[in-house]
This record gives sequence, structure tokens and C-alpha cells, in this order.
Amino acid sequence: MLNKYARGFFTAIFTPVARLLLRLGVSPDAVTVVGTAGVCFGALYFYPRGELWWGTLFITAFVFTDLLDGTMARMSGRTSSWGAFLDSTLDRIGDAAVFGGLILYFTGRGDDSLTAALALACLILGFVVSYAKARAESLNFTCNVGIAERAERLAATLVTTGFVGLFLPLWVLTAVLALLAVASFVTVLQRIGTVRKQALATTGRS
Repeated sequence: MLNKYARGFFTAIFTPVARLLLRLGVSPDAVTVVGTAGVCFGALYFYPRGELWWGTLFITAFVFTDLLDGTMARMSGRTSSWGAFLDSTLDRIGDAAVFGGLILYFTGRGDDSLTAALALACLILGFVVSYAKARAESLNFTCNVGIAERAERLAATLVTTGFVGLFLPLWVLTAVLALLAVASFVTVLQRIGTVRKQALATTGRS
């Protein structure tokens, strides 16, 4: 839902920026790489130090490159399987950095083993959600189901983390991570069930 309603809005905002970068000779792939590097730096530098608000602001600035590079690719006619592969792969690295930074903080100076464990669960289950879809599509199945898509998981985590860094109590982030872990697990089950139905229909079993 977040993708559906927000992507068009932000694409319109970033179109002038995309046009300028293309005129300067910047490639969509370069924007993808720089964006991921920024997310990783912000998450792994600020979060372990306990600077949750500033880390979130820094990360968010680079997260939007995920829309900018796609807009640039479409405008320049450079959309390709390679670009999609690079973008998807680096997205996973960025996600790992965000949850990894939280894990480092809560196993260190944050000293909250429960929140650290939930962040780890979100990291692992988020990867399984993405892998299930990629593997299904590689086997010619469709797998566009689930209540916890990447955009929703990342937005909920960043927004909550940022405001916990300002004024919200820690238990709010703990609760959000718990809900995301459950939602991700349900999404994995939904995708497994969807692919199983298609596989059984293909083989003629009931």
C-alpha cells in the first residue's frame, strides 16, 4: 500500500532532480550505489552510538535514492534486468545495515537483549520474505502476496527508531519490531502457501 500511494507522489517530486543528474552525466547505477553506501554508513555509524534520531534522518535522505534511480532509468531509457538486479541486491544490503545497526546498539550501550533479538528476527525474516518471492519467480510461480512488504517494514522501523531517539519510550520500538517480526513470519507463510497451491495445480495433485 505504501508503494502504491507514495511512489507516484515522490516520483513527481524527484523528477526534476533526476533530469538534472542525467544532464550532468550521472548514471542510475551510480545513484543506486551511492544511496546504499549512505544508508549503510548512517545505520552503522549513528545507530551503534545511540544517535537514533540523527541516524534516521541521515538514512532517510539516502533511502529516497531508491526512487530517484528508478526515475532516472525510466527517463533515460536505461531500464534493464541488470539495473533491477543491482537495485534489489543493494536494497538487501541497506536493510541489513539498518537492522544490524540496531542490533549493535541494543547489544552494546543500548543494553536491551529483547529489542536486539527482535531486530535480528526482523532482519532474518525480512530476508526470507524477499528470498521466497525471488525463488518463486525463478521457478515461474507468482508470489505477490503478503502483509509485510519491504517498504512498509523499512518505513515503520525508521519512523519509530527516529522518534524513539527524540521522545518516545523504548518500548514503542520494541513493540513495533515485534509486530514486524510477526507480520514478516505471516508473509513467509502466505508466500509458501501461494506457491504450494500453484505447484499442486501444475502437477495435477489435490
